[in-house]
Amino acid sequence: MVELFYTQEHQWISMDNSIGTVGITNFAQKQLGELVFIECPEVQKFYSKNEEVAVVESSKAASEVYMPVDGIILEINLILETKPSLINSNPEIKGWIFKTKISNITDLNQLMNLESYKSFLDDSN
Repeated sequence: MVELFYTQEHQWISMDNSIGTVGITNFAQKQLGELVFIECPEVQKFYSKNEEVAVVESSKAASEVYMPVDGIILEINLILETKPSLINSNPEIKGWIFKTKISNITDLNQLMNLESYKSFLDDSN
């Protein structure tokens, strides 16, 4: 099982060597409702940690997606251009938004593991 790391902005990142795959959490997609549009980041561009890189829109609201680590965008999930609701049905596997080559792997130390994220959600309610 792949370990996911979480941000307070309800995003997740999984690691495969120095490549991170990023998406929004199940909690976030439930809050937004059915997604109707996704603005993905620019490929081959460097983004700093906490920089806005994408936007997800539902009929209820739009929400920014932030870079969880410093890195270069390697790939975007092209399926989301025609089927943004894939995030609603499978947010933490097939509904990933982008892949990034992480500049500093220690950035992950500042993110939450699943147990910490669940506690964060409980404390937020």
